[in-house]
Amino acid sequence: MTEDKQNQATEQQEIVLTAFMLVKSMPEWLGFTSEERLRLLATHIEPILNKHRPKVTLRLYDVEFYSARVTDLWVWETTDHHAYELLVEDLRETPFWDRYFQIVEILPGVENTYARSSKRNPFAA
Repeated sequence: MTEDKQNQATEQQEIVLTAFMLVKSMPEWLGFTSEERLRLLATHIEPILNKHRPKVTLRLYDVEFYSARVTDLWVWETTDHHAYELLVEDLRETPFWDRYFQIVEILPGVENTYARSSKRNPFAA
């Protein structure tokens, strides 16, 4: 493999897809106790995360104190688009998809593509 092709392959591996999943908690979820919520997360979400780790990771943000439209932001990161797609398919088979939480919007993005495309350092880190 030539040096240029190796550099291109390395650049492709470093591209991370970030999917910002904007969700709103539903009355059924809010009716559960904290202990029951933790049990449901362990029952439904933890196995999916374990199945797709380390290819897909999740960070959770509470935003209900600043927004009436959504209550939480689920941030998924992956370098493998297909792994993310498989994770979403698994997630859709749980009550967390449109029963405990309304999936309001999914915003996929790639960080600093403007810089990568023009072979420049990013303006923001």
